[in-house]
Amino acid sequence: MVIFAIGDVVSDAGCEFLRAKLPAFKRVKGIDFTIANGENSAVGNGITPHSADYLFDSGVDFITTGNHVFKRREIYSYLDEKRNIIRPANFHPEAPGRGYEIVDLGFTRICIINLAGRVYMDDCDNPFDCVDRILDEADCRIKLVDFHAEATAEKGVLAYYLDGRVSAVFGTHTHVQTSDAKILPGGTGFITDLGMTGPAESVLGVKPELAINFMRTGMPTRFDTAPGKCKMDGCIFEIDNKTGVCVSAQAVSVE
Repeated sequence: MVIFAIGDVVSDAGCEFLRAKLPAFKRVKGIDFTIANGENSAVGNGITPHSADYLFDSGVDFITTGNHVFKRREIYSYLDEKRNIIRPANFHPEAPGRGYEIVDLGFTRICIINLAGRVYMDDCDNPFDCVDRILDEADCRIKLVDFHAEATAEKGVLAYYLDGRVSAVFGTHTHVQTSDAKILPGGTGFITDLGMTGPAESVLGVKPELAINFMRTGMPTRFDTAPGKCKMDGCIFEIDNKTGVCVSAQAVSVE
């Protein structure tokens, strides 16, 4: 099957661009299942029921998140109630929502796991031990991991740790697409970071002048979304249904 993993969707600009581009892209590329990281999809950061529903209505099948998932309290009950959106599994067990989900498509089942990194990130449980526990429970061939982490090395280490045990590992969080989409020796597809869905002329989706002011002066700055043309970054993974092995991994950027 063909799976399209989409990089962090940023604010209303990213949501609207995704809606404009995703349906036709899925038809042309023969996409069977689409996953998007939506933790920045709400205006002003975080994710809300409204922004999540907007992504689903635009053709996204499943939403993963990250360290900003709990910025908006209105998402808490949504995470508990909905089965097609998850938060990092290595957050505290009393946090709203779930860290992984198994989706039954009829012809196959997919286990989707969300993890958060610990290098330069907020404190959370060990992602290596956490994913080991999940893999002991998950009874399906196709397993996908969204690793929401800052450090490229941490993402690479986890991918090699899971090589041959999951179908694909894709990094999110840094909003900059890496050029290393590949298949690891054990048959796991990997890309260090999917990139971003949002304004192309920006600093991680933010107006450059605001990011400059913050980095230069250290003064509190409201990070408004940059205007202008957008892009949709992601990676297409082709997975063998019978074995769960990744047979191709292709980074894409749609403008």
